[in-house]
Amino acid sequence: MAAKTLTIDGHLVSARPGETLLEAIREAGITIPTLCHLDGLSDVGACRLCLVEIEGQRRLQPACMTMVSEGMVVHTNTPRLQAYRRQIIELLFAERNHVCSVCVASGHCELQRLAGMVGMDHVRYEYLSPDCPVDISHMRFGIDHNRCVLCTRCVRACDEIEGVHTWDVAGRGVDARVITDMNQPWGTSTTCTSCGKCQLACPTGAIFPRGVTVGERPLASERIALIVEARKQRW
Repeated sequence: MAAKTLTIDGHLVSARPGETLLEAIREAGITIPTLCHLDGLSDVGACRLCLVEIEGQRRLQPACMTMVSEGMVVHTNTPRLQAYRRQIIELLFAERNHVCSVCVASGHCELQRLAGMVGMDHVRYEYLSPDCPVDISHMRFGIDHNRCVLCTRCVRACDEIEGVHTWDVAGRGVDARVITDMNQPWGTSTTCTSCGKCQLACPTGAIFPRGVTVGERPLASERIALIVEARKQRW
């Protein structure tokens, strides 16, 4: 099939048929923020940070869920998008307890990096300060729901790569949280293989190896794509 030609931020770009707009944007050397997207996993369009403006469409569209089409004219960094992305990041910080100074992922956190990327220097919304549980019942890992952004990367990594679907999402709105085995303590899970892929996929300090302290949990989410590619190539 013939390549698709579209315009992104004033530049003519060729894209492969069946490619997402996010892929085309990145291949053009343009950076837009993402949080729920992770190379190697399916896309769900949950975080809304990759929203773009497409001429002829009234609504903003998630680049990770939108397929390229011939003649598209796309804008990735308008004042409207900049304001919207900052608002999303501020709301994420306000919704739960993201205290970077005491977080195991401080300095290695995608949410922290995105805050700087969108120019967030303070939060304009009231902090909800929920009392979310911390589960350290697993012998190797823990999960602090105060730091979870509900990106579902752990859910998808567990399901799509490890194939056991230990993780899921329960509840709605501010009460939503990721759970293991129908909301049982992680350490009692009969499906978890202790592979650690959920911890690799996590963009914040929500899922962490036990025994680490402030700033000691490295960001290693790129390993997920390497695992997927290794399986394809049978390395």
